[in-house]
Amino acid sequence: MASLTEVSPMIGDDKAAHLSSSGKPPRDLSVMRHCNSTAWLIDSEGDERCGPEGDNTTFQPVFRSGSWSDKGPKRSMEDEFICVDDLTDHIGSSSSTGAFYGVFDGHGGIDAASFTKTNILKLVTQDKHFPSNTKKATRSAFVKTDHALADAPSLDKSSGTTALTALILDKTMLIANAGDSRAVLGKRGRAIELSKDHKPNCTSEKLRIEKLGGVIYDGYLNGQLSVARALGDWHIKGTKGSLCPLSCEPELEEIVLTEEDEFLIMGCDGLWDVMNSQCAVTMVRRELMQHNDPERCSQALVKEALQRNSCDNLTVVVVCFSKDPPPRIEIPKSHKRRSISAEGLDLLKGVLNDL
Repeated sequence: MASLTEVSPMIGDDKAAHLSSSGKPPRDLSVMRHCNSTAWLIDSEGDERCGPEGDNTTFQPVFRSGSWSDKGPKRSMEDEFICVDDLTDHIGSSSSTGAFYGVFDGHGGIDAASFTKTNILKLVTQDKHFPSNTKKATRSAFVKTDHALADAPSLDKSSGTTALTALILDKTMLIANAGDSRAVLGKRGRAIELSKDHKPNCTSEKLRIEKLGGVIYDGYLNGQLSVARALGDWHIKGTKGSLCPLSCEPELEEIVLTEEDEFLIMGCDGLWDVMNSQCAVTMVRRELMQHNDPERCSQALVKEALQRNSCDNLTVVVVCFSKDPPPRIEIPKSHKRRSISAEGLDLLKGVLNDL
């Protein structure tokens, strides 16, 4: 295993139910840090599925990113993130272009999030399966990070973190997620969710948890944690090798980028608690058309989430795949006249009156 870098213990707010002083809005409702730095679906066997866009051979993505964080109304900041627009220093000289991004939403202190930020890219690129099988390399890196958090003597064993990463090699982008952060692709103005929120009440997660003997109380795993997957949290997992409902296994989504894919938004749940994916994509696209600055886009999303009363730490990363701003979308003019019936108008009035 590659040598890992430990971080100094810090005290912070806990995402666990028994230490949280304020609840979060339901997901179905719809010291500041920042940085700025200068990618068709693939099936499980790795074969490309040709899309309707046509020839994709001439498109070559250019990676540039910006990020913004704010601790929000919480007492301390437990989020971390990483933005690497050029992987040359990590993978050596190669004809491939590459980038790596991550958002890590910590709980029970910042130890786990900081440790994961420091070590996960190294564990991916130094894995024996990299770069021939990035899925195996990424899965292995998540598990190794999780186990290293259990072994590191200077880290708080009750600290944990969600982990959302994006690894891009040439045009292939691999999203890996364990937790409730979210990755959303902006595709000519449409929002395409590339990750699933791992909440305990999610049907698939609920079945997995109950199969392993876990229970869900008021949306919390074993009455303690508001996520179904996370790295760390060894006070819940117990000993290494034991079956535990709290999983560190990431879900993976791999796509091949085309020129229709304009940008990627990665955000912790503090953003998605108060904003849906399409709203975020619409905001970022409008901002990019105005100033073409991904950092200012990230800042705008964080600011909007705070105005919508997000009660969590906020971290957003925006990754652009072109040096140019998104093009204006031309909507064909319709020559047909459309009208609404009297019955339809009455129904609409009734709906509006009930709002």
